[in-house]
Amino acid sequence: MSNQKLEFTAVSKFFWILFFSCILGITARAGAVADTTGKKLLAAAGKNENAGYITLEPNVVFPEVLTGNEEEALSYIEKFSVNRRAYLIRTYNRSKKYFPKVTTVLKKQNLPQELKVLLALESAFNGNAVSKAGAVGYWQIMDEVAKEYGLKYAPTLTGAEKMKLQKKGVAKTGTKKTAPVKDDRKNFYKSTYAAARYLKDRSRNLDNNLLLMVASYNCGIGNVWEAMKKSGLTDPDFWDIKGFLPAETQSYVMNFIALNVIFHNYEKFSDNTLLFSPLKVKIENFDSNMSEALPEATIKK
Repeated sequence: MSNQKLEFTAVSKFFWILFFSCILGITARAGAVADTTGKKLLAAAGKNENAGYITLEPNVVFPEVLTGNEEEALSYIEKFSVNRRAYLIRTYNRSKKYFPKVTTVLKKQNLPQELKVLLALESAFNGNAVSKAGAVGYWQIMDEVAKEYGLKYAPTLTGAEKMKLQKKGVAKTGTKKTAPVKDDRKNFYKSTYAAARYLKDRSRNLDNNLLLMVASYNCGIGNVWEAMKKSGLTDPDFWDIKGFLPAETQSYVMNFIALNVIFHNYEKFSDNTLLFSPLKVKIENFDSNMSEALPEATIKK
């Protein structure tokens, strides 16, 4: 895996006000642009002798703990930002209630705060969520993990087990019903503390490799170890073992990276000014004096 880091140039808000006003004739504040891809900007530019070109440089910035993954992840994140825009906005808004609390718990375990997005990926902040595999609650914790980390839980029953209990209940009419077991996995604080402890244990198992820890949360530490063994490498990272992991886990880790990067650049994302690659734009009636207002762009006329 290449460790080369991309260098990004931030585009000032003043530039965006001027730039989009020239292209679309909008006098609103910077960022009030409906087109997120830039295609309409390019299509709108016609032939003009006074036309000029500017190249906007990428301005996406990775969280520090995820730097070094740009080459493998940028294309995926860019597509995710376009195809899942509504989901990202909805998730970001809902996260404001939960993420600060999760971050506090993660800090106590000396874990990267980026792990907070697992809460969104696991249950979409729904404490009553139950997966097909039987995982329950905010952090989608399985029965055996709940038991290991001291959580009270109501065992997840298979369809056959539920049918068997129903038949017993019919046969023993008049039997006093027992109170349902309180499931700590549906308790935000208790489940969050348990999830943090689980992740801390995985950090010890996986030499603090963040992406491998995330993968193990989805498919289990055993499957990650098996994938590492199949890679044949002494110290493989996620990209080395990706092809040996379940498809669901591969997507899970990629989504983890995407959410963190987009949320880290959320202001630019919401203003439609987030760029993942250079964008060449043609401007009609280009005024050479604009060069003074565009110090961070490469200008060609």
